Amino acid sequence: MKIRAFILAVVPAFAGLAAEPSFNRDIRPLLETYCFKCHGVVKPKAGVNLAAFPDAGSVQRDPKTWEKVLTQLRDREMPPENKPQPKPEERDRLAEWVGKTLESADFSALPKDPGPAVLQRLNRLEYNNTIRDLLGVNSRPADKFPADGGGGGGFDNNAATLYLPPILLEKYLVAADEIVRAAAPEKIFIAPPSGFSGKRGAARKIIEHFAMRAFRRPVEKDEIERLLGLYDQAGKRGSTHEDAVRLALKALLVSPNFLFRVEQDHDGKEPVPVGDFELASRLSYFLWSSMPDAELFRLAGEKKLRDPRVLEAQTRRMLQDPKSKTFAENFTGQWLGTRRLETVSPPDQGRFPAFTPKLRDAMQAEPVEFFHSLLREDTSLLKLLDADYTFANAELAKLYSITNIVGAELRRVALTDRNRGGVLGMAGVLTLTSYPQRTSPVLRGRWVLEEILGTPPPPPPSMVKSLPPDDKPKAGLTFRQRLEQHRAKPECAACHKRMDPLGFGLENFDAIGRWRTQIGDQPVDARGELTTGEKFQGAVELKKILLEKKPQFVRNLAEKTLAYALGRGLEFYDIPTVRHLTATLAAKDYRSSTLILEIVKSHPFQHRRPRPAEEPARTAESGPR
Repeated sequence: MKIRAFILAVVPAFAGLAAEPSFNRDIRPLLETYCFKCHGVVKPKAGVNLAAFPDAGSVQRDPKTWEKVLTQLRDREMPPENKPQPKPEERDRLAEWVGKTLESADFSALPKDPGPAVLQRLNRLEYNNTIRDLLGVNSRPADKFPADGGGGGGFDNNAATLYLPPILLEKYLVAADEIVRAAAPEKIFIAPPSGFSGKRGAARKIIEHFAMRAFRRPVEKDEIERLLGLYDQAGKRGSTHEDAVRLALKALLVSPNFLFRVEQDHDGKEPVPVGDFELASRLSYFLWSSMPDAELFRLAGEKKLRDPRVLEAQTRRMLQDPKSKTFAENFTGQWLGTRRLETVSPPDQGRFPAFTPKLRDAMQAEPVEFFHSLLREDTSLLKLLDADYTFANAELAKLYSITNIVGAELRRVALTDRNRGGVLGMAGVLTLTSYPQRTSPVLRGRWVLEEILGTPPPPPPSMVKSLPPDDKPKAGLTFRQRLEQHRAKPECAACHKRMDPLGFGLENFDAIGRWRTQIGDQPVDARGELTTGEKFQGAVELKKILLEKKPQFVRNLAEKTLAYALGRGLEFYDIPTVRHLTATLAAKDYRSSTLILEIVKSHPFQHRRPRPAEEPARTAESGPR
C-alpha cells in the first residue's frame, strides 16, 4: 500500500499555520455545514467522523482520511450531488487549507526509520539472473518454480510475500543438481590440481571463489570447511574430483545464504548503515536483479562503495550497463501492467485478426525499450506522459501506420502524430485496458487514475451490472451514450465521473491500440470533462492536462520506484523520503538519474533497523529463521 494509506502514529503539530483560530473560524463552520450531517458523530458514513478533528494537528495525524477528503473535494465527489453544495470559493478555501495542512506537516521530528528488516528471498527472475552471472548457466531454471506473488507496491520482489513453500524446497534441490551439471567445466574448474596442494587444494580454491560470490560477502573459515567436508565425503564414497566439487557447489546453491539476501543483524535502538557488501547487493538487485559484479565486490571489499562519489559513479555505470534493461523490463512491466498481456484474455481474433503473438511481444517490449532509453540517455521522466518518439518493429509500425520499418527488432522511430507519444499511446497499455471485443473507457480511465496519478477509485459495487461486451450501437444509442446512462445511477456516478472522461480521451484508439475515426458508422467522440472542470478533446489535449498534474504523476512514480528498490510496500515513515525525491526531481528537470541516485542515497536504502531485543541475533552463518 502507498504511504498515503497509513495513519501517522505521532506527528507534531506544524508551526507555520495559525492553526486553531483559523480552523475554528474558517474551516470548521464549512465542515459543519456541508459534511457533518453524513460524517459527524451520529452514525458516520463509511466510518468517517470528521467532527473528531478539532485542529490542524489532528488532521496531520491522520493523513489517510484527509488525503481522501482532499481528493473528493477537488474532484467534486463530495458532498454528493443530492446534498447542499459549497460555493466555489468555499470549496476552494477548504481544499486549499487541507492541502496546505498536509503538505506543511513537519516530519523532521520523526525518527528516521528504514523500515522492517525482512529477510528477502530471491524471486524467480533474480534466481535466474544470479545463476547466469555466477555459473554462466542460461537455462532459466527458476521458470519451473511456483510463481512469485505481487506484494506491497505491486511488485514481485516484495520480501513480505516471497514465501518458502515446501514444493519450492524440492524445486531448489532439483534445480541445483541440473545447474552444476549444465555449467561448463572451464567455468567451474578455475583451479587445476597442483603437485603441492593436490586435488583437495584445488577444490578449496574453487569453493572459496564461488562461495564468496554465491553468498555475496566474505565467507568464514568454518563455512568453507563444511563445504570442503562434503567434497571429502564424496571422495570417500568413490566420486571423482569433478563430481565431488559439483556436490559442494550444489550445497552452495541450496544454502539459505544463497537463496536469501541475508543481512547482518545489529543490536541497539537506532538504525545502522548496512555493510559494504550488503549495500552492493541492494544496489545490484535494484538495478540488475542479480548479484554484484567483480567491480562492486572489489569496492565493497576495499570499503570504498559507501563513498558518495564512488556510489554515484557506480550507479551511473550500472545504468549504462546492458543489464540495466532488466530493471526497465521488470519495473515497467509490473508498474504499467503490460507483463500481463501474456495471461489476460486476448483480443477477439474475429474482430482483431492483426493481433498475433509477435505483435503482442512487440507491445510488451515497447514500454521497456522506451523506459530503458530514458535511463540510458538520462532524460526527463515526463516523456513517459508525452514524447516525440517511440520504439517499434515492423509489426508494431504497421499497427501505428509508420512506414519504412522492417524486421523483428524494435528500434527508435520518430513520431509525427503526437497522439501516439508516451505510455498512454502505446498499444500494450491500450490493449491491456480493453475488453476482447471493444475498448473500455472505464478500464482506461481507472488505469490512468491508478498507474499515472496514483489516485485509484474504489472497486465497483457488487450489484452493478456490466455493460455489453461489444461497442456496436444498440436501440439507437452509441456505446458512449449507453455508458452515460450507466454512470447516471447514483451508486455509479461518483467513480465514473472521475474515470470515464479520462478513458473517453483515448477512444480514438481501438481495442488493440490502432487509430480509428469511427465506431460503426458514427464518428469517434473523444471529448472529456474532468470533475475539476478541465475540458479536452482527444489524446493530445488529455496528455497536456496530465502534464499539468505532473506533481501527482511524479509522486506516484517516486513511490513506485522506491517500493521496488526497497522490496517492500511504503509506510508513513517513508513520507519524508518521497517528499525529498519529488522535490529534487522538480529541481533537476525530472531526469531519470535523479530518481535513481536519490533512492540509492536515501536513508531507507542505506540503513536497516536494529534487531528487536526479544529476537536472537542472526549471523551470516545462521541464515534465515
